[in-house]
Amino acid sequence: MIRDTFSSDDPEIYVEKAQGGQFASKLRGYFIVKDTKLKFNAIAFGRIGGHNISLNLTKKTLSKLEEFGYDTEDFQLVLQRKLVEGEVILIDPTTKSQIKP
Repeated sequence: MIRDTFSSDDPEIYVEKAQGGQFASKLRGYFIVKDTKLKFNAIAFGRIGGHNISLNLTKKTLSKLEEFGYDTEDFQLVLQRKLVEGEVILIDPTTKSQIKP
């Protein structure tokens, strides 16, 4: 299991929008690390071979992570693991309230 060096830096992930069908879902959201909100897009899919996430971070987000001293590849693996395992907070689009799955 991949972990950040310091547990206090463990990113909190918020999913603002999830839409999809039987085989895949598009996710849009953000994560907070070192008191900074950084956005992401992802495609979640899974059937044969298990669940997986195709994560997309912008160059600006990757630069910010490097500025914070993170290995961006390892950090993306942490985000992917958390998304696959459901370690996220869902945001209700109507009320903007948080829902923990």
